[in-house]
Amino acid sequence: MRAIEYFWQQHLFPMAVLRSPFSISSDRRLRLVGPVVLFFIGAVFFRLRLYIDSSYSKWPFIFCVGMSSGYIGWELARLTALFIQFRLPGLERVRQRLFFLVLAIIVLSHFGFLLRTVVHGIIGTFPLQWPKMMEYSSGLGVLIYYATVTLTIYEGGYLWQQWRETSAEKERLIQSEWQAKFDLLKSQINPHFLFNSLNALGSLINEDPEKAEQFTNELSKVYRYLLHSSSQEMASLSAELEFIISYALLLKTRHGEGFRLRIAVEKQYENYLIPSLTLQLLVENAVKHNVVARDQPLEVIIHSGEDDMLIVENKIRKKHIQVMPSGVGLANINNKFRLLNQRGIQIEATEHDFIVLVPLRKPI
Repeated sequence: MRAIEYFWQQHLFPMAVLRSPFSISSDRRLRLVGPVVLFFIGAVFFRLRLYIDSSYSKWPFIFCVGMSSGYIGWELARLTALFIQFRLPGLERVRQRLFFLVLAIIVLSHFGFLLRTVVHGIIGTFPLQWPKMMEYSSGLGVLIYYATVTLTIYEGGYLWQQWRETSAEKERLIQSEWQAKFDLLKSQINPHFLFNSLNALGSLINEDPEKAEQFTNELSKVYRYLLHSSSQEMASLSAELEFIISYALLLKTRHGEGFRLRIAVEKQYENYLIPSLTLQLLVENAVKHNVVARDQPLEVIIHSGEDDMLIVENKIRKKHIQVMPSGVGLANINNKFRLLNQRGIQIEATEHDFIVLVPLRKPI
């Protein structure tokens, strides 16, 4: 079998690298067992009359010729299928391969018929003569069956392999696309936060240097978490709450008594997971769209609710001059959840309250 394959690749098609769609061990078993199975199926269902009409003394010769021809035919059919797959690869060329496979069936079956007839004539099992129509029809039909089964096995294996590779590649592309979108969302958060923080710091340096120094220390803690979370898709709720407390200190430094944060989350939810920086975006969104002043303080309340929900709410005190959306807001939060294959946030807005329900994921 290796000699035939070596001759095929080195002399007939030296540039072709023929690869079986099956693993090496599976392909070896197929090449060893396949011709035997086909031979016995043919002997029982197609050539039983041949054995009945022949004397017992001819049976060993018929068996040897049949098995030898079967192995040669299997190898030729296998290499033909692999070569067609090499020249016409991919799922998009199935029709072209089927056309050449049909031609291969015709050629291989006639070659097999000629080989068996010549060998039987040489060893004297049957006289070497031009076959009669019935002999030609029955003999060729068996060989067409052999070639069809062999080519179908290798083409079927190739189609299955291609389908799996295409599905895996499609999945990788989808994941890469989602990851790219997710990274884009995260890259929009940090510059936006940094821009606001530096603006506040610039104002404090002239007005209150001591408070500016305190603000700088808190900013370094917050930004350290931002840098750490940029490499993580999910974070524990306890880590997010700890971060949002530090972030709230920055807001209180900027707005004084105009901003308040109240947290009332049950301890059982501390290890639950949430997309990183979700709370920061929600708090920032509340500050962005509402009045934050000493006489009209903005209070953001974060507390746990039913059905593994985290609730973030605040009173609505719309600014007189509406802020145009910058693209970093509730839509991006929902996109983060969608990219992580989670149900998105729920928004309940009334005349006086703005409530966001954030789903929490149970720890694995």
